[in-house]
Amino acid sequence: MAQLLVRNLDDELVRHLKKRAGEHGVSVEEEHRRILREALMADAEVERKSFWQVLGEMPDVGEDSLFERERGLPGRGTEQTLFED
Repeated sequence: MAQLLVRNLDDELVRHLKKRAGEHGVSVEEEHRRILREALMADAEVERKSFWQVLGEMPDVGEDSLFERERGLPGRGTEQTLFED
């Protein structure tokens, strides 16, 4: 296993690390390993899904007709001229 030496840490940061290690009942070194593991490995454990997988997991909320817009109302899907001469 590799070793890592971290220099120039703020005293306050070290105090927080020691306090957190004490709360978890582990050494400062072990707490440091846990923090690094949690921060760096969390993204690797997240399952990446395709667009189609996400779509497939969406709940069925009703018929498409429930979400149709009325096309005749201004500002509701009708084409409007932005600049008139």
